[in-house]
Amino acid sequence: MRDRPVPVDFRLNGILDGDRLAGRDLAALAAASVAGGVTLLQYRDKQAGTRAMVARARAIRAAAGDAVPLLVNDRVDVALAAGAAGVHLGREDMAPADARRLLGPRAIIGVTIKDESDLAALDPALVDYGCIGGVFVTGSKDNPDPPLGLAGLARLRQAASASGLPVGAIAGIDLETAAPCIAAGADGVALIAALYLAPDVAAEARAFRARIDAALAARGART
Repeated sequence: MRDRPVPVDFRLNGILDGDRLAGRDLAALAAASVAGGVTLLQYRDKQAGTRAMVARARAIRAAAGDAVPLLVNDRVDVALAAGAAGVHLGREDMAPADARRLLGPRAIIGVTIKDESDLAALDPALVDYGCIGGVFVTGSKDNPDPPLGLAGLARLRQAASASGLPVGAIAGIDLETAAPCIAAGADGVALIAALYLAPDVAAEARAFRARIDAALAARGART
């Protein structure tokens, strides 16, 4: 049995997307969102070269400090080079078993859950959380699949409960829909535009944390 890290706190996952947030200082955005209460950071970039990604990941990690883990989307090599806490993997990315072997037992590995086939492949011995999506329509990522909606989120969350892992929600979530996602069973939400395109990122993060923590308390979940 591997030596697990501290359980992942997925309440507020801030995704720093190099494409969606082009032209903005990702490290400064990371620092502002940490000040506002994000519990997990993820760096995603589909266009940048490897060296640029490593440099940006290092800058984000330095700005965030040690309080909040930084994950790299897709790229195990970038996570290793930048000293990130782990990776988030989609179904077309490196297999979790291979990522675990490369990153070691204490790295954080998260996976995307789009449907029941992803749940069937979910191995709690290899991964630390799942993220269900897309829940709503989003402009942050091309998604050929129709949105799951709250009913689909609730269905997949219930099916994932046997894993014992925290499970978040992603895609098109804003302040008005964050609490309904928690009520549907999510342990937290992942945000790009709703957080990082806000005029005051720290204040927006605080607003989301208040909504999320209140919704978790109403559901009887520990925060």
